[in-house]
Amino acid sequence: LSDVSYREETLTAVLSISPQWLNPGDSVNLSCKVKVSSAGWRFFWYKMFPYRAGSPSLLDMSYSVELLSENGTEESYNMSPAGSADTGGYVCRAGRGDPVYYTDYSLTLYVYLSELQASVSLKINLSRTQQFLWKTLSLSCELKGNTTGWRLMRNTETGVESGCPSYQGSITGTTCTRRSIYTGDSGVYWCESGSGEYSNAVNITVHAGDVILESPVHPVSEGESVTLRCLYKHQGTNPNNKADFYKDRVLISSETTGEMTIPEVSKSDEGFYKCTSDQGESRESWVTVRSEKTFKIILNVVSTGMCPLVYLLSPLILL
Repeated sequence: LSDVSYREETLTAVLSISPQWLNPGDSVNLSCKVKVSSAGWRFFWYKMFPYRAGSPSLLDMSYSVELLSENGTEESYNMSPAGSADTGGYVCRAGRGDPVYYTDYSLTLYVYLSELQASVSLKINLSRTQQFLWKTLSLSCELKGNTTGWRLMRNTETGVESGCPSYQGSITGTTCTRRSIYTGDSGVYWCESGSGEYSNAVNITVHAGDVILESPVHPVSEGESVTLRCLYKHQGTNPNNKADFYKDRVLISSETTGEMTIPEVSKSDEGFYKCTSDQGESRESWVTVRSEKTFKIILNVVSTGMCPLVYLLSPLILL
């Protein structure tokens, strides 16, 4: 290939991240590739933060980027162990030659945290991630400390946008209320500060069907009791509550009460769950289980004062 055609085919780098949902102590691997393999490429990694004039930025000026590897690396970049400070958006690009020719930035991918945090947490008014069509959904950023510039954000298949648009949402104090939600309101929601801090994230699914699954919104600890419920849009029209529950698409329980309880969850109970009944089938929801060892480490860090908490509650500004 000529140099010109080579450049035409490799204008954009392709980023992948594993895992995208972070548990305490996880290692996160970022991988970057170009469309046409060739020797000599170095890969550069960037974390995103809200746009700042004078800082390197994405083409649409929506976010600025901070370079993580000055000299470039091979095709992967590892964060081990990764923590709450590593949550947020990432892009990569490749470069080679002298002077260096760079590809365009990759599409943005995110590292999300399910755990509630001491400084800021996203909570929803209904204790489930699956929601019925046309209902009202309220999301609250519960914050402690300096909350200047915080906003609610949402990531969907079409990109990142405000999680509380003026045409559909209203803001009261720290709460955004979305009215008459529809399937297009599905997505990953989080709170984001002007300095690039992130809250935990919640993956919300709006289901057009008549059955949804109620499952824990936030991670549960080993040994806890967890109850899953099959909820029906038209509960009053059918007194039959019989439901089948599936884990990773394998039937695990049939219940006449419409709910299933795991008395003491373990790490092996982590996975995708759904329920079915004569009224329909729910979507799948992921249940995260924290290992007992990890949870003890977190408690020990807090109790020894290594991670001081700030208890002053301040108002939230959603942009």
